[in-house]
Amino acid sequence: MPPLELPPEVPAPRQAFPPPRVPGPWETSRAAAPAGFLAGTPAPGAQPHAAAAPWYAPGPLAPQPGHQPWPGTGGIPAAASRIPAPLRAAAIVASLVLGLGLLGGAAAGSWLTGDTEDQPTADTDFQAARDVWHSVPVDELFPRTLSGKGAGPGGANRTWTRIGVAPDSTCKNAFDPLLAKALSPAGCKRLLRATYVDATTSSVTTVGLVVTRTDEDGMRALRRRFSTEGLDERSDLMPKPYAAKGTPAAGFGDAQRASWVVHVLTDAPAVVYAVSGFADGRTVQGPQPAEKATAAGATSDPAQAGMGHDARGVADRIERGFRRSATAATEDSE
Repeated sequence: MPPLELPPEVPAPRQAFPPPRVPGPWETSRAAAPAGFLAGTPAPGAQPHAAAAPWYAPGPLAPQPGHQPWPGTGGIPAAASRIPAPLRAAAIVASLVLGLGLLGGAAAGSWLTGDTEDQPTADTDFQAARDVWHSVPVDELFPRTLSGKGAGPGGANRTWTRIGVAPDSTCKNAFDPLLAKALSPAGCKRLLRATYVDATTSSVTTVGLVVTRTDEDGMRALRRRFSTEGLDERSDLMPKPYAAKGTPAAGFGDAQRASWVVHVLTDAPAVVYAVSGFADGRTVQGPQPAEKATAAGATSDPAQAGMGHDARGVADRIERGFRRSATAATEDSE
């Protein structure tokens, strides 16, 4: 997969993600056939075609000139009778051994690759994980309360409470254009989001789960691209928040984003992300990825406020819960 061609990271005005083009209905036009054409009848005034002679000669095979047929066969030359019996027997045995070897090799290959009806394939497991969001209750996918023992700055304990769940949706207009472009190779089947607030109601965090359409190779390629190109640390690829109305996150907009994480899974068709910000609606001048905001000695505002810890802590727990649900769904499908 060629490197993703993204422009250098520069502040840019936000713009709506263009809706995907909807193709028109598939249509074909065919000229009307003359009467009787489809039924195979000749057109008026035309002579019917004579039946063509078959290319093969039916009946038993005739012996070649100069050869006497094998008694009782009418077609196999008598010269074959001059092959010694031991050689004929050895050839038959060798043919049987070769045939059994080929069958055994095919069976072993099927077993090694999992290509049997009663052994689930990796594709089956991946599909089961892709559809898990249909059956898992929202309280299991996004628990009402998340406990983060030692997940805060300095190893402090954290607790996050769910204050809003967005309706499941497509990914249209859900991301800034560059992040949408970066995720597009994997496709988007469904987007699930929820927003949490910390115990002091000073920070809010939106966590999202993108259920992708690609296969394991596609997810590995996407993970490799994010890692090698540092896409998960670019502020112009920051996820967007979900501002649940009537909650402490009501004023959580793009300008309030402080820290974020983007996790591309390779054992499941999903991308988990989280973005945190201040609950009082203050604008953040220098947002910082969670990896840098949680580093020892970090002094930025997001780091001092523990925003990186919030984004990483919430994302990690939602990711672990999704993995458990996906594993259970895979076991149920076996």
